[in-house]
Amino acid sequence: MIREAAADALEVLGQRGEDVAAAESLTGGLVAAALTDAPGASRAFRGSVTAYATGIKRELLGVDGGLLDERGAVDAEVARQMATGVRRLLGTGWGVATTGVAGPEPQDGQPVGRVYVAVAGPGGEAVARRLDLEGDRAAIRDGSVAAALRLLCGELRKKSGGPDTEQTGDAGCLQP
Repeated sequence: MIREAAADALEVLGQRGEDVAAAESLTGGLVAAALTDAPGASRAFRGSVTAYATGIKRELLGVDGGLLDERGAVDAEVARQMATGVRRLLGTGWGVATTGVAGPEPQDGQPVGRVYVAVAGPGGEAVARRLDLEGDRAAIRDGSVAAALRLLCGELRKKSGGPDTEQTGDAGCLQP
């Protein structure tokens, strides 16, 4: 599922001449790995920032320090700002971000499995989704990658410029 969603997103981006970058916290580079695993990734994937430490989110990605102090790193607005920040930093049309708690212990008052994924698009708008995942650390991280790529696919579909007549599925972005 992850591999297909990554390949489909890159295909759509490549067809449009657009590109994407990733900002990752709990996934630690797994979104970037999924995207670069797809053939032809260099046409549309520009790079990533693994912002595991809160200070990197603030200093490199431009996440508001007051927001981080008030809400912590596991927050929908933090995810949106990460996606927007990596877009700006790497000069891409699209940014995708992950932040959350993979465990084994809760963090900043957030339970294990609480994750936010976000996508920022060419118009500058960013959307985020909250996930409450179950399983061990690996399952939570894999679920976060899959959700981030599905959100990217969904946002690409919305910005297709035409009516949404494609059939969608969990395995990829656009399926016949």
